[in-house]
Amino acid sequence: MDLAIHTLRSVAYAIVGPSYAFVLIIIGVMFYLQNKKTSFVQKMIIGESFNSSLELTLSQLVLGIFAGAIGSIMLTYLGVIFDENSGIEILFMISLLLMFYKPRFFCFAYSSSILGLISIGLNSAYASLGTQALINVNIISLITFVGVLHFIEGLLIIADGARGSIPVFTNKDGKILGGFAFKRYWAIPVSVILIVTGTADVATEQIGNPSWWPLIQSPSYIKAIAMAIITLMPFYGVLGYASVTFTKSKKEKIYTSGILTAIYGLLMIAVAQLGKIGVAGQLVAVIIVPLTHELMIILQNKLEEKDNPLYISDDDGIAILEVAPNSPAFQAGIKSGDKVIEINEEKVLSEIDAYNRIKESYLDMEMKIRDRKGHITSYSLRANENKRIGVVLVPKMVKTEDIINLDKKDFNEILDKLKNKGE
Repeated sequence: MDLAIHTLRSVAYAIVGPSYAFVLIIIGVMFYLQNKKTSFVQKMIIGESFNSSLELTLSQLVLGIFAGAIGSIMLTYLGVIFDENSGIEILFMISLLLMFYKPRFFCFAYSSSILGLISIGLNSAYASLGTQALINVNIISLITFVGVLHFIEGLLIIADGARGSIPVFTNKDGKILGGFAFKRYWAIPVSVILIVTGTADVATEQIGNPSWWPLIQSPSYIKAIAMAIITLMPFYGVLGYASVTFTKSKKEKIYTSGILTAIYGLLMIAVAQLGKIGVAGQLVAVIIVPLTHELMIILQNKLEEKDNPLYISDDDGIAILEVAPNSPAFQAGIKSGDKVIEINEEKVLSEIDAYNRIKESYLDMEMKIRDRKGHITSYSLRANENKRIGVVLVPKMVKTEDIINLDKKDFNEILDKLKNKGE
């Protein structure tokens, strides 16, 4: 129990400590500026935003703090420990460099592999010289660290990944598909155990640990810990999730992504144990980490390609991509994924027909809807002059100049272009 208490104290210090609090404020401001764009685009496309910029930012910070506490306790009880020359701080520098090269490589799965290979290479070189390498990271702890972060990232995706999603469209086989783009970041305060050098007269606080602790290390490593001075070191990390779906609802997409990410994290915790075999096992482990991450991405892409488009307008009706919160359509019970068949007993053949019918009978209309299961229901909608009906329809056709290629543009560029179109 003492382990958990001391870990939570360290995490708390990462929140209230002057220097750490300043870092958190900076991260919060960055999140807020990004969320301000997201909220604006939501309002422009949907008619109103689901959450304010402040709500989006607070959820990132608050959930990140809870996730950081859970992750820190997991790291502590698993026995993830680094020493002073582990180079663990370099992990974040490598991640930043990779992000500048290609944003999706910001993930620790790639930077940890690079750091691990550097450490193994330096240790092999310095061993032949009979000296200690400048960087000597424990591979078991490093990969377990990555596994735990991905596990809590999966939980964050499930809990918060859909918030701030943006309706998007794409063109496939001559048809317009509706979908959602996701982009969320979370600031997590993480506390890890650090071995420090010192003498016997250094003041330390006795912590009562379980007899089985640490869980993942070898007997020789446990002996080294017993002879060392250990402390808890807090720092901030940023976890992120970015994806697009045209075949799943928002909830379905984040559940799929979150579960796969969490499973990947647990798998990496198991893969870390290969480090006990020796240098060969460590090499295999650090190579498996990024390769498995790539396979996870490929799997998600294959699932996306295999499934049928969910939001597509056809002869069955005009697809509803999104419903604005607190709108007449939302209050009537119309949902994303439904299809408009008729308005005021007149068949709707295109989104233009639908908008014209809505405009003609704006304050009072009958709308016949087919849901995803094929059930047809009639809804009576009554609006007021200051509020839209609140539905985003998937068009059957779109002007070429209005198409934004998601494969060639960064998500921030897309938000900026959408914002400029609305001004």
